[in-house]
Order: sequence, then C-alpha cells, then structure tokens
Amino acid sequence: MALQQPLRVGIMGFGQIGRQLYELASRSDDIEVVAIADIGQPDILHYLLCSEVREPERHRLDGNFLVNPRFRARLMRTDTPAEMPWDIFAVDIVIDATGKFRQRQFMEEHLANGAPRVLLRTLPADHIDRIIMPGINGQAAQRDDRMVSAGSATTTALCLLLHALSRDFEIECGSMTTIHSYTSDQVLQDYAGSDFRRSRSAAENIIPNSHEAADWLGHVLPAFAGKIITAALNVPIHEGCLLDVNLVLADSAVTAGDINEAMRRHAPSYPGIVAVVEDPIVSSDVIGNPHSLLFDCKGTIKAGAHTVKALGWYETLGHAGRLLDVARIYGALDRQGEVAQ
Repeated sequence: MALQQPLRVGIMGFGQIGRQLYELASRSDDIEVVAIADIGQPDILHYLLCSEVREPERHRLDGNFLVNPRFRARLMRTDTPAEMPWDIFAVDIVIDATGKFRQRQFMEEHLANGAPRVLLRTLPADHIDRIIMPGINGQAAQRDDRMVSAGSATTTALCLLLHALSRDFEIECGSMTTIHSYTSDQVLQDYAGSDFRRSRSAAENIIPNSHEAADWLGHVLPAFAGKIITAALNVPIHEGCLLDVNLVLADSAVTAGDINEAMRRHAPSYPGIVAVVEDPIVSSDVIGNPHSLLFDCKGTIKAGAHTVKALGWYETLGHAGRLLDVARIYGALDRQGEVAQ
C-alpha cells in the first residue's frame, strides 16, 4: 500500500502565527509547507523564525528556501493574494495568516491563483462557506467548502468554554472580556490612527477594544446566537491572554465547584485542545502551551444566585495548532472523495 502523501500547505504571512504554523508543521509527519508569501526579506524571516523556536539549528536558509529536516518551503516576496501564484506549488490548502485579508474578495483572489481552498486564521469580514473549530464542529466541514475560517484564538477559547459547560448547565446569557496581549497592528508610541484609543501606545496602556466574537458565535454554537456580548482589553505584554467570562445560569443551585468539576470531567473529551489547571498561574506560564483553552479552576467565582465568573488562558500557539487541525480535516475529506471516485 502506498504511503499517504503529506498535505501540501501554503502560508501567506510569516508573522507570529505564520512562524508557529511553520514550526509545528516541521515537527509533524503529515504536513509540508511548500510556499510562504511575505513581504519580508528571506534572511530576516529566517532570523525571526530562529529567534523564537526551541532548536534554531533545525532551520536554515538556502537561497529563497527555508529548509528543515522534513521539507523545503519557497519564500515569495509578495504583498497581496492577487500576486501569489499558488498554482505552481500544487498546494492543497492556503492558510492566510496575515490577519489583513479577511474580505471574501481576497479569498477569491487566492482561489483564482490556484489555491483549492483558503483558511483564514481570523474571523471573516463577510460571508464565507464555513467556520470550523476542532472539538466543536469539525464534523460540519464539507468537501466543497472553499473559503473557511478557524475563528480566532479568543473566539475558539470562548466557544470551547461555552460548549463544555453547556453540556451540563443551561446558560441564559453572558459576557466575555479578553485581557489580550498587544498585537502587531497596534502602535508602540502614540500615533494618530483610525481609532482614538488604538492610537495610544500599546507598550504603556491598557486599551479598551471591541471584539467580533459575539457576531460569529451563532455560526459555531447556534444556541448562543445573540446571548453573549464580547469585548477586549489590550495590555502591555507580548504573549499570553486571559479569557474573563461571566455567565448567567438558569439553575441557581449551581456552585463554582460544580463548574470546575464539569470542566475537569469534560476536558479529556477535547484532547490536546482543552486542559484544566489547578495551580495559581499567570500569563507568562501560558507561553508555549499548545492548548486552545487552559481553564483556571482558581478563578471560578459565583456572584449572587445565578452569575458565575470563569477564567481561561490561551496564547497563539494553540490557535496555530487548530489551524493545522482544520487543514487536516479538509485533507481527509479530499482523500475520501478521491477514493470514492
């Protein structure tokens, strides 16, 4: 029997998540990154990659190729999806890790240039075929999906928390605030931008921000459509984020201990995706953790008869792992379709 061919992945955007995708793929046995589109110089991209990984000696630059013990990835200096010739690399899927090209028109440009399927690392800006979150609705993926999103790190963490707790408790409504590390689109010094608060220094301020998770929750968890409001506070740390969730429960008899016990019981049914921590951790303890949700038992508090506060930690590495999981889901669907023909 012939060995299964690795999934051929193209990456657009070699920022933090793009580099995490590449590093995770280099340690897998079923995914190869064959091309990377980014405006950066190859030697600088290689330098940034090596500054972050555990074993930088595994990665070398060979001309315009990033090389590791498993595969070679061609570096292409391109600025937009319309410029990237995915067809010459025979990719199975393109992961747009830029966070910028969220509109349908840009995804269509990827497709027009030879990408059979495009996966956003962010929430979309308008209608696409599907939002898929492993552990929640992976079974909803269809082989004819072409424009797909894996949500965002924050949205995934929230959806996992709601999905797990709703297995035991009726949740009437709630709110979520993510205490989020600053992002690459924020300024380090005060500088006039399109938004008043985001024009202030990310290195010196806690900056209130909006978050789109509430607008898309119903696409993943229909029972929560219109029931959860979401917001963000960007804070002056580089990595590590905290999910602060307040839930109104129908049953006043539910205790904080009941919530913790439910998460302990259900976490194993999300292997590699959800974990529970009993220690009094802080944000730096989460750096390098591959889970999409690390539930904090010490943070669970009950207020009044029906309201429970719950905390969960995460960082972008977990989201990079879920992006590759979504790619695997569609790769498996494609192979099944080929066998059936």
